[in-house]
Amino acid sequence: MGKTLATWVIHHRAWVLIVTLIFVAASGSGVQFLEFNDDTRYWFSDKNPNLRAFETLEDKYTKNENVYFAIEARDGTVFTRKTLAAIEELTDKAWQLPFVNRVDSLTNFQHTSARGDEFIVRNLVEDAAHLSNQALTNIKAIALAETTLINRLLSPAGGITAINANVIRPSASGDELARITQAARLLVDEIQGRHPQLKIYLSGAIPFDNALIEATRDDIKTLSPIMVLIMLVITGALLRSVTGTTVTVLLIGLSSFTAIGLAGWFGIPLNPASGAAPTVIMTLAIADSIHILMTFLQRLRSGTEKDQAIIIAMDVNLRPVFLTSVTTAIGFLSMNFSDAPPFHDLGNIVAMGVTIAFVLSVTFLPAMISLLPLKQSTTQGVERLQYPNLSRLVSQRSGGIIVTTTLASVLFAVGIYRIELDDNFIDYLDERYEIRRASDFIQSRLTGFDAIDYSLDSGQPGGVQQPEYLKTIEAFANWYKQQPGIVHVSGISTIFKRLNKNMHGDDENYYRIPRRSDLAAQYLLLYEMSLPYGLDLNNRIDVDKSASRFTVIIRGYTSKQLRELDTRAQAWLKVNAPASMHTHGSGLSLMFAHISKNNIETMLFASLLALILISITIMVALRSFKYGALSLLPNMMPAFMAFGIWGVIFEKLGLAASVIVALTLGIVVDDTVHFLSNYLHARRERGFSPTKAVEHTFNTVGTALWSTTLILVSGFVMLTFSGYKVNEEMGMLTAITISLALILDFLFLPALLVFTEKRRVGPVKFV
Repeated sequence: MGKTLATWVIHHRAWVLIVTLIFVAASGSGVQFLEFNDDTRYWFSDKNPNLRAFETLEDKYTKNENVYFAIEARDGTVFTRKTLAAIEELTDKAWQLPFVNRVDSLTNFQHTSARGDEFIVRNLVEDAAHLSNQALTNIKAIALAETTLINRLLSPAGGITAINANVIRPSASGDELARITQAARLLVDEIQGRHPQLKIYLSGAIPFDNALIEATRDDIKTLSPIMVLIMLVITGALLRSVTGTTVTVLLIGLSSFTAIGLAGWFGIPLNPASGAAPTVIMTLAIADSIHILMTFLQRLRSGTEKDQAIIIAMDVNLRPVFLTSVTTAIGFLSMNFSDAPPFHDLGNIVAMGVTIAFVLSVTFLPAMISLLPLKQSTTQGVERLQYPNLSRLVSQRSGGIIVTTTLASVLFAVGIYRIELDDNFIDYLDERYEIRRASDFIQSRLTGFDAIDYSLDSGQPGGVQQPEYLKTIEAFANWYKQQPGIVHVSGISTIFKRLNKNMHGDDENYYRIPRRSDLAAQYLLLYEMSLPYGLDLNNRIDVDKSASRFTVIIRGYTSKQLRELDTRAQAWLKVNAPASMHTHGSGLSLMFAHISKNNIETMLFASLLALILISITIMVALRSFKYGALSLLPNMMPAFMAFGIWGVIFEKLGLAASVIVALTLGIVVDDTVHFLSNYLHARRERGFSPTKAVEHTFNTVGTALWSTTLILVSGFVMLTFSGYKVNEEMGMLTAITISLALILDFLFLPALLVFTEKRRVGPVKFV
């Protein structure tokens, strides 16, 4: 088959190249339709129950997308005329940001008070530049005593405050996201330029989502070109052929460009996860070329005529190259079982790229090599390296090697128990990004970014005004305040207690829940009628006043701790609240706390299915159940060892953990397939003994195996320089797994073959 295809390609090379270029141009033109998906919610499938619960809560109240300005007073207090005036100015201008529907700050906090029979609701700070000393003192005392402000919009010491601008985007287009973020950045520069006594930090969901897209674009612009350069250097050093190196670089570039173009045609968006696809495709695409070119150069430098050398190289490598491409594609396609759509996109784009790379490797590559001038050389290249000592060691010490590598694998795998799954979306960006540094400052000095929301239903319209309902919320808030790491608790019981106090001449003895529902209803109606436009209670109470929003802000929790906290809260509600209030928490923090756990559960099935399909593929291709079964061990062991090493060194692992087995499975199979294919060829076609077949296999494909591994590891190591944590962890874990796979394929697999066939010295028959 390989000879026939190679001969046809050589004879029709001009047409092959023309058709290839037309296909690449047509497919690649889809890049014009490529879009970036900037919505954090895209990480969750439509069927995700946590997403559905979150969207239901937002539909009932309001959507939580925001721009968050934290203002630090360099003199240690925000309660000065200049600083309060700057906060007033920034608050007013924040209303002018695109799609903003609400702005909350220290200055426009709706302070309630009583003057005789008069009920007063007004901004806490008005005309700050002309405030008297006594007014400043009063404002400071009120603000620092207001629980709804502390650790949300004001630090307990009063040195840092914040402005929260809530945004309602009409859609999730990247243009809107960038517009809002850019306007916010310009506003920060403007205010900070006029008020040097302040340091303003920009954070919030909108700037964070925008930063993820910027990180994706940065990776595409920087990591991909650097990767091409690294592969160019490594390939050139390995092949020592300008023509071979040039064709290889062209092939990987065309493969990546075509796959990304097809993604545009198929409507597959780029996102922080799928943004790694170009680098991954280029890394994987080069493997096929290396195997074919090394065999070709080996024959060429032995004196074989060029076209004949191409035919031989294709004949030797077509089946293993096809098989490795299929198994790699299966591994990546299994990522469609993930509960995170971005991983679907990554898997599908890479699977397309791997398939295209195979087609180009057996058409475009031999056509170009045949067409371009290539000087024959008798100088021994790296492809001619021999491995007599290694093959002798494996053959003579097969039993010991099997035992040693198995024990090492088990010892490494034990480290898996040290891994703690932890997904904090703020940590998804590293410190090179300003928003990450700003968010870290805000979390350490002002408030937390992990929040859990509850929609507590009273069971009847107007029920939020019932004293028993409010008392339950108050008790729930008190329980939460006793939990470690809780920064802020917000429930409507606080509003009713404050209103009750106001209606009794601001007597502190009446800072309690009203005893009668009719009084509570009157207080709430009067309060709502006094609130200015945009600062109503629609974000806290639903339309028919049957339910209210209860929010908890947390700092320093791991994903597991967040899940456990919500479980304890649900248990408290079941014991202490009526059935209508029995609910579970929601919010992005809790959703990300569940995503790794949920994805691992779904991807375990996907990985098992991929392993079965890959094993069946190998069995059919090698025409042997036995050798297909033997391939399972060196294919499974590297991932477990890699996780164990990660557990010992790093301990914490996030979203990348859920797909790494499926991602690496199709890749690590490549070396196994090439080794087994050549081993069986030596046993079946040449009649070699197991020991001789192992030596022949090392000499034939040994160099190509470690060469492709070197390139693969280099490519995935590049992902560790990504500013996006998921890609960083995925790159590091994959690089470790591939490295371990090579060691096992050089030691464990050949030792296993020799050990299981030590009594059989004749040709192996089909099993």
